Amino acid sequence: MYTLGAQFMPPSIHAGGLRYHGMAPTISHALHLGLIEATTVRQTKAFEAAALFARTEGLLPAPESSHAIAAAIVEANKATAEGKKKVIVFNLSGHGLLDLAAYEAYFDGELQDV
Repeated sequence: MYTLGAQFMPPSIHAGGLRYHGMAPTISHALHLGLIEATTVRQTKAFEAAALFARTEGLLPAPESSHAIAAAIVEANKATAEGKKKVIVFNLSGHGLLDLAAYEAYFDGELQDV
């Protein structure tokens, strides 16, 4: 399993589930085999993607899912720029109704990248 170590203390961001320091063994194995890539998305970009998703799809995603949405948007824009057709899959794992304070902070300009 890939991990940042038991002593790793992540910054206090709003994407709660993303503060876990490890990754599931199946995902770690897929990364090791080169079947997937890891990427980073800042929380303000994640919330920007979440707002776009909510406006276009009518669902308010959880902040954890918003990181995947942001990465999917980057891949879709890249495919468009390259003139390629792609199938892009991401996991929408939850809704953001319990995270409304984080959304309020984002829209008020109080959410910061760390």
